[in-house]
Amino acid sequence: MVVRACASGAVSARDAAITLLALMTGLRACDIVGLRLTDINWRGMTIGIVQQKTGNPLCLPVSALLASRLADYLLDERPSTVDDHVFVRSVAPHVRLADHASVHWVTVTTFRRAGVADPKAGTRLLRHNAASRLLCSEVALPEIADVLRHTSTRMLEQHYRHQVKPSIDAHVGAMESLFG
Repeated sequence: MVVRACASGAVSARDAAITLLALMTGLRACDIVGLRLTDINWRGMTIGIVQQKTGNPLCLPVSALLASRLADYLLDERPSTVDDHVFVRSVAPHVRLADHASVHWVTVTTFRRAGVADPKAGTRLLRHNAASRLLCSEVALPEIADVLRHTSTRMLEQHYRHQVKPSIDAHVGAMESLFG
């Protein structure tokens, strides 16, 4: 529903690009706000940053849809400014978005325009949603940590233990049945 709204033009190219970045890459709001024009490799279809929270370098693939909405924003909607941040305020002064609250407002607005009733769609929620979906699909914790760019599985084990324990129990049961 949300991706369809972003693709169809139901939301502005800027809001679609911000929402798709959060939804498809799991980027934190601080990294979306800090994204610079030089961080986008158009030929390689990647975004390369140093994460603000961890200081770790990160290279993310850019989907065709995300690249299209980013290009639409940069070429058609982005106000003229000397600021080299990708996302700038749509009203003067045309400087980078203020903080994570700006990204939260954009994602909530996008979810509303997509028809989601009472959305609570900040990037933290989108990251949690990605982790939960991966756990339900029985993806290994180290792989989920890599996707969310955590340095270890400790955070996942703390925040998702209610989901991790049933998965472990299911695997233990399967192993016991195999090896008796």
